[in-house]
Amino acid sequence: MISAQFEPGAPRVLTLANQKGGVGKTTTAINLGTALAAIGETVLIVDLDPQGNASTGLGIDRKARKLSTYDVLIGDATLAEAILETGVPRLHVAPSTMDLLGVELEIATAKDRAFRLRDAIAALHATGSAPRYTYLLVDCPPSLNLLTINAMAAASAILVPLQCEFFALEGLSQLLRTVEQVRATLNPKLAIHGVVLTMFDPRNNLSGQVVADVREFLGDKVYETMIPRNVRVSEAPSHGKPVLLYDLKCMGSQAYLKLASEVIQRERAMRAAA
Repeated sequence: MISAQFEPGAPRVLTLANQKGGVGKTTTAINLGTALAAIGETVLIVDLDPQGNASTGLGIDRKARKLSTYDVLIGDATLAEAILETGVPRLHVAPSTMDLLGVELEIATAKDRAFRLRDAIAALHATGSAPRYTYLLVDCPPSLNLLTINAMAAASAILVPLQCEFFALEGLSQLLRTVEQVRATLNPKLAIHGVVLTMFDPRNNLSGQVVADVREFLGDKVYETMIPRNVRVSEAPSHGKPVLLYDLKCMGSQAYLKLASEVIQRERAMRAAA
């Protein structure tokens, strides 16, 4: 793993990627973003999943999404124009719509098709307008398509949510190979920020075995913090709220606050090594 490059004043772009669905990718984007904002960071969540669950989970009604990441990627709007406020101070979102399903065909022949998001983020940073985001979290679809490639090409680092289940490691090697390919061809600064184990159930012997296997396979790339299987985390999106707003004291909320602290600590270590 190479050290990430740090441009003074630029936001850190963390792309949440895993081609498997149902691993807690969107839940982690919403709640890690909220936790980072709660401890003083200024955060933008970029929703690149056509399902738009990150936008919905942050309380953004579909009718309010006049401009979306689709408009940004096809060049009809700037990222600044698409951004909406959420109910969380210092946390904004660039929402998605189902239009994203067709974006791959629309930009397939463009020479800059893999860099549309990177260029949009660079333009946002160059405007110098408030707010000055310290973190951008990009929520990807559960596939390794052009949307995910755009997210990786724009990223400072990749954060991989991994469910504590029997097939947890299945497909992970493919994701890691894709990261290597993107690093070699599109984004030489790309690094693996870390792997977060989600839906951990200490009562389940299998969960413990999965944790041991993943830590043996990936070593210190795995965060110490694990996200427990927690009903409050599952309920929160239906109320259009991050779990930290829905129930701050539950185990899930406390885990995401710990994860946010660990992300920042890892950022400091990566910065020192750069």
